[in-house]
Amino acid sequence: MTGVPASAAGGGSMAKPKRTAARQVSLWNIANILTMVRLVLVPGFVALMLANGGHDPAWRSFAWAAFTIAMITDLFDGELARRYNLVTDFGKIADPIADKAIMGAALVCLSALGDLSWWVTGVILTRELGITLMRFWVIKHGVIPASRGGKLKTLAQGVAVGMYILVLTGPLATLRWWVMAVAVLLTVGTALDYIRQAVVLRRSGLAAERAHGQ
Repeated sequence: MTGVPASAAGGGSMAKPKRTAARQVSLWNIANILTMVRLVLVPGFVALMLANGGHDPAWRSFAWAAFTIAMITDLFDGELARRYNLVTDFGKIADPIADKAIMGAALVCLSALGDLSWWVTGVILTRELGITLMRFWVIKHGVIPASRGGKLKTLAQGVAVGMYILVLTGPLATLRWWVMAVAVLLTVGTALDYIRQAVVLRRSGLAAERAHGQ
C-alpha cells in the first residue's frame, strides 16, 4: 500500500509487484440477460397480437405491454454493457438480432392484420436489414457510429409502432399516422446518411491500404 515501508510489509525485503488479472466478463451479466428477455418476448408478443383474431383491444393492450418492455430493454442493455464493461461476443451478435426481431415481428403482424400498409413495413425492414449488412461490409475499415438521427429514428419507430399496436380511434388514430410518417422519413433520411458515411469510410480505408502497400 502507498506510504507503508518495505520493512513493515515484507520483513525488509522488497514487496513483489501485484499481478493484475485480466477481467473476464460473464455471459450471464445484466446486459445479456436483458437482451435474452427481449428475444424471449418476441414469440410471446406475436401470440398476443394474433390472439382472438388479432383485433381484440384487451389482447392488443397486452401485446403493447410486451412490445414496450422489449423496447425499454433495448434502451438499457447496450448502455449498461458499455458503462460497466460488460461487452461480450454474444451481446454483439444477439443485441442487433433482438432489436430487429421485435420490430420486424410487430410490423409484419400489423400488416398481416391490415392495420399498416405493407409498403411501410417493407421500407422499414429493408432499411434495417440493408444498413446492418452495410455495416458488416465496411467493418474492416471502421465502425459507423449511431447518429443522433438514428436514435431519433429508433424512438419514432417505437412510438409509432406502439400506437398502431393499440386499438386507437378518433384523433389518436390520426396522430399515429403522422407519427409513423415522421418515422418513415427518418428511416429513409438516416439510411441515406449512413450510406454516405459508409462510402466515405470505405474510400478512406482503401486509400490507406494503397498507401501502406506502396
